[in-house]
Formats: sequence, structure tokens, C-alpha cells
Amino acid sequence: MDEPEHLDHLRVGHGERGGLEDLQPRLVLAPVNRNYTFPGGVGDPSAVACGEHLYVFYGEYGYPGEYAPGTWNGEVEAAGQCISVARIALADLDSPTGAARRWDGRAFAAPHDGVGAPIATLQIPAQDGGGPVSAGDRSFHWGPSVSWNAHLQGWVMTFGGVDSEFWAGDSVWLSLNPHRDLGAGANSQDWSPPQLLLRKPGHTLWYPSLQPLDGPDGVAERHTSVKLGRRARLWVKDLGPSVHRYLSEHIVEFHR
Repeated sequence: MDEPEHLDHLRVGHGERGGLEDLQPRLVLAPVNRNYTFPGGVGDPSAVACGEHLYVFYGEYGYPGEYAPGTWNGEVEAAGQCISVARIALADLDSPTGAARRWDGRAFAAPHDGVGAPIATLQIPAQDGGGPVSAGDRSFHWGPSVSWNAHLQGWVMTFGGVDSEFWAGDSVWLSLNPHRDLGAGANSQDWSPPQLLLRKPGHTLWYPSLQPLDGPDGVAERHTSVKLGRRARLWVKDLGPSVHRYLSEHIVEFHR
């Protein structure tokens, strides 16, 4: 089998509240928050099925605990932010309320609205410009898109980089995970250090993703946005000075 089980066979329930969320006490408010966008929360998810679970990779932007201006700490905030992962059993998708569990640093044990732990290898150290989202002038990674790569026999994640206020960042990054089974041990956290994939100075790049090519090989292998091969097309939302548009200007080719 070239890809994990269930990768193309999902049935998601409708009309029930079962999503990941950070509630009001975790939002970092003004005047501490200076990023001119929003005060925290979770968002920008990418989901893949593996084994008996749906794994959801998402941006984590809230405070890892209860925020209060008098006790706020920038290092504490930054330690709880970046790209995180949670999972829900496929059997629970028709009745998902409260069923998702976040990775808490040791296991998928934190509740859907609790405090989890982001993927440490994707966080940007302070000495390299990393810091809390609320600062508005620090760097961090966000907006993951995850797919299984049959050529590499591993998972591929693309994501953006923010460098300043108003969610501006001109870079796209890539990370790899060699483990077929995301549920064993800490496999879901074993992502390689980010590699720069694309930079466009003067532009803001959001929501990068790899998509299948329309050639005969891709069609024969039934490639999709979550199951790809040696070559894939990179899509990204390009927020230029006056025009916002989705662009596909590059082909990514993987080598073992």
C-alpha cells in the first residue's frame, strides 16, 4: 500500500459543534497585543486521515493558559504558539462534539478547548527572530498544509512565515515527517527543521499548498491534495501591493 489507510475515504458529520477552539480567557488583548490582526485563537487547519484517526494540523495563536495583563509573559506566550496537531477518531466524525484531543507534549490527551503543545521543531527560536504572535514584530510559522507523498513514503507539510504586523511575510517553508503512522509514540511531532521553499520580497504569501499535476501519471495514481507523488504544483495566495490572487508559478520535485 502506497499511502495510509482511509486517506481518500472521509465522511464528516454536519450540524454539530466539535471543533478546536481557544476560549476568551486565552486571548491576548490590547494594549499588550500589537499585531493589528486578532488576539489569538486557533485556525488555518489542514486534515489528513491516518489509521483510525483524522489528524488536524492548525495554527495556535492564543496564550497557553489564562491571559491577564499583569501576568503576561512573552516567552510563555511564544512557547505555546506555532503549528499544533490534534486528532479525532474517524468513528466520531458523525458526532464530533468534544471528541477531538490535542497533543499535550506526551500524548493526544488535552481536550479540544484545552492547552496543548505545538510542534517544537517548527517554532522559531528567539535568537533567530521568533517570539509571541501578539508582539507584531517577531517571526513565527503558520498556515500548514499536509499531504502524504508516495514517492518519499512520508508526510510533507508546507506553511507560511510571518515577520511583521498585519500578518505580513514573504516566505513559504517545507517540513518532512518520515513516519507512516502518525499515531505511534510521538511520530506526529517528528517534523524536520523548516526548509525555505519560496521567498518573494515585497509580497505577502499566505496559505501555501501542494496540488497534483494534471498529467497522465497523476491521474493514473489518483493524486489529490492529500496524496501526491514525486512532482507537485505549489499554490499560494499572493497579497501584492494592490492585487490579491492565488498563484501557481512553481513545480516542486522531490528526491529521496
